[in-house]
Amino acid sequence: MKKTDAARIYSALLKRYPDAREAPEAVCRGTPFEVLILTILSAQTTDKAVLKVKPVLFGKYPTPEKLARAKQADVEKIIHSLGYYHAKSKNIIAASQTVLAEFGGSVPQTMAELLTIPGVGRKTANIVLYHALGKNEGIAVDTHVRRLAQRIGFSDTDNVEIIERDLMALFPQKDWGDITDVLIAHGRKTCDAKKPVCDQCVISGECRWFRTEGR
Repeated sequence: MKKTDAARIYSALLKRYPDAREAPEAVCRGTPFEVLILTILSAQTTDKAVLKVKPVLFGKYPTPEKLARAKQADVEKIIHSLGYYHAKSKNIIAASQTVLAEFGGSVPQTMAELLTIPGVGRKTANIVLYHALGKNEGIAVDTHVRRLAQRIGFSDTDNVEIIERDLMALFPQKDWGDITDVLIAHGRKTCDAKKPVCDQCVISGECRWFRTEGR
């Protein structure tokens, strides 16, 4: 896809979802520590489910120091509803310990440093960098971004790392963070995984999937 075509599609989606970055169910608001922990917990579940446990979790463990000393069984009880609670509780405790031991209790501000934290991959690191720290170092590729990048024609692969590189090549760095939010909004509200509402889509005329399979 040409950059001019990608820019036109992004502009149409941005007009359709002007408040995408402020989605009320988003887990990516709060302190850098809260965004880090909530994003780790959001894997394989919904933002709404994560936000339900947020008050209890941070009410009991509001800082890296508190969570680093938590008993895993106690954390599991709080996040049990999220699924994969054994691994997730282990990861957020270990993440807190790393933030405390390696970074003096402050969430690091570079991609390289964030990737040393247990439970953190590029998606989580990109979300923390953009939403908590105001930095555009990459594009977070979640399940919606992955699906839409392929459907629209931004990328020809299912590999999230390659999709991120393809998106970074298509769009200017200043838009990288918002690209994720806009595509997530479109994926949730219009371009559903099983039942996309193509007749209500503002970019159906530009969409590769609609042209080949959606009609």
